[in-house]
Amino acid sequence: MTGTQTNPTASGRGLIALEGKRVLVTGGASGIGKALAETLAVRGAHVVVADANAAGAQSVAASIGGEALGCDLADPAAPARLVADASRGGPLALVCSNAGIGRNKRMLNERDEEIARVFAVNFSAGLRLAQAYAATLGERARGRVLFTASENALSIPTAVKGRGLGAYAASKHALLAAAEWLRDEAGQLDVHVLLPGAVYTPLISKHLPDPKLAPPQLGLIMPERCAELALKGMDLGLFYIPTHAHIATDMRARSEEIATALEVLGLR
Repeated sequence: MTGTQTNPTASGRGLIALEGKRVLVTGGASGIGKALAETLAVRGAHVVVADANAAGAQSVAASIGGEALGCDLADPAAPARLVADASRGGPLALVCSNAGIGRNKRMLNERDEEIARVFAVNFSAGLRLAQAYAATLGERARGRVLFTASENALSIPTAVKGRGLGAYAASKHALLAAAEWLRDEAGQLDVHVLLPGAVYTPLISKHLPDPKLAPPQLGLIMPERCAELALKGMDLGLFYIPTHAHIATDMRARSEEIATALEVLGLR
């Protein structure tokens, strides 16, 4: 995979140098986070695996020669503590803000306290991690952040319509918007946003025990493929890192509806 590549990328940037560097991956006990941790370790990074499932984080860390930290990112103070703890062994070259929680409920049935937890983990924790990480950088040092958002941040994908992902999608859309503004601010962080489509993580496997039974329109991929694309996207210097071709198709309905509205409002 990425660890065996030797040629520079098409953009001429070449591979991100991670050999011997410390990186932090949240939500690293399973799914995309676990695959990211394993892929980064293959690249030579020393990975700090963080997760609310401390035992799971320890298991992954032990398998890749990394470190484990247990944390609940719903706690507003947790991101700063996590960055401080992960940085004790040396500066972080990359922070992968990957932890997230799913939600399946119709918007009219949602409750404030339930939505608040979704936003606390899926949005606020990512922003706080970036803020805490940036504060550790010297005046001339640069850092790198990978946020895991979702295809649901961009549209209502055809394959998941009617599945009650409104609060989840809203939190991921907020994360995407914040990342876009971080990039606009041109600070010390190189920012990337991973936009996964359907990936076989615990969020999906609890409803679909056998990935072979996934409907074709879902385009289900395994976490290892998602991590491979994430690293390739960072190597290429991409801000948006999609994992499925249908993401562009699903976005088209929104742009076409806005174009129609402009037409009928006489704004074109």
